[in-house]
Order: sequence, then C-alpha cells, then structure tokens
Amino acid sequence: MLRTQFEDDLNKLHNQFYSMGTQVSAQLNKAVRAFVSHDRDLAEEVIVGDFEINEQEKKLEVQSLEMIALQQPVSGDLRTIVTVLKASSDLERMGDHVASIAQATIHLKGEERIHEAEEDISLLGEKVKSIVDASLNAYIQGDDVRAREIADQQVIVKEMNHEIENKILEAMRENAETITTGKEYLLTLVYLERIVGYAINLCEWIVYLKSGTIVEL
Repeated sequence: MLRTQFEDDLNKLHNQFYSMGTQVSAQLNKAVRAFVSHDRDLAEEVIVGDFEINEQEKKLEVQSLEMIALQQPVSGDLRTIVTVLKASSDLERMGDHVASIAQATIHLKGEERIHEAEEDISLLGEKVKSIVDASLNAYIQGDDVRAREIADQQVIVKEMNHEIENKILEAMRENAETITTGKEYLLTLVYLERIVGYAINLCEWIVYLKSGTIVEL
C-alpha cells in the first residue's frame, strides 16, 4: 500500500515536471515569435507567464523535499526525486532566459531593425525549441541513448549562432543606427544558447538517472 502511494506521488511529480517543461517550450515559441514580429503584447504575455513557471518550480521543490523527508526513499527512487528537484531548477532558468528575450522585444520598440538577421533568429529559435522538446521527451521515456544524441546537437546551435552574430556585427558596422538594436540581438543569441545549455543539463540528468553517474555531455 505504501509503495503504491509512493509510486503515485512519483508519477504526479513526473507529470508536473513535464507540464512545466511544455510550458517553458510554449513560452520560448511565443518569445521568439514576438521578437521577430515586433509584437510587444505577445512579449508582455511571455513575461507574465514566467511568474507561473516560477511558481511551478517552487511547488515541485516543496513536493520533492516532502517526499524525501516523509517517505525516506533510497537508491534509485531517491535519485529520481533529486533529479526532478535539480532539473526543475534548470527549467526555471530556461524560463528566465525566455522572459529576457521578451524583454529585448520591448526594448527594441521603435528602434532600427536588422531584418536579415531576424529570419535566422526565427530558425535558430525553432532549433532550440526542438532540442528542448526532445530533451523533455527523452526524460519522460528515460532514454539515455537519445539524451546523448540530443546533446550532440549543441554544436549545430553554436554554428548557427556564430553565423547570425557575424551578420549582426556586419549590419552594425554598415549602419550606426542599428548599434542599439544589434546589442539586443546579440544578447538574444546568448539567451538562446543558454537555453540549449540547460536542455543539455536535462540530458545529463537523464544519463545520471540511468547510470547513477554525473557526466558532462
């Protein structure tokens, strides 16, 4: 009976974690759309949504700690709860960077845009979202092989990032009116790369769950 209750609680924890992750992914999609379409209202919606993500992280933290304190899990079960505890913190940080992209959209209102970079940022945003989604799915499936494959994709993001950065810097050199804009664009690239970094952290937690060893992917 106690074991059944524990497993139910663990399933709820997983489901809440996945729900939080899908919300972060949806927020990322909105933030990038807002950025490239100059949609201030959508950007403000993302910023408001970040508070909800923060609250979800707090709830997961409380539930995880309660399960550790009250049910005193051992071995694999303890590892699972600790993973949710740590990985939900990574999701919350992803959400913070997503909100920062939305803030950049608001800062850019009325500024000279660099249109040739915006299409590329949109594509980069799609790539980043696909990595986040794949990481969440690998987590739910407990697929450590897939987690390692996903981690390899960070190289593609770095390459895309570098190409877009060069376009932005070139535009800033050619037109001084884009310097303020360029800074926000460059920061947005940093935010997207950091989101990928936290998605890779999630992949590392998946490997840890399977092997009990913390690895760097």
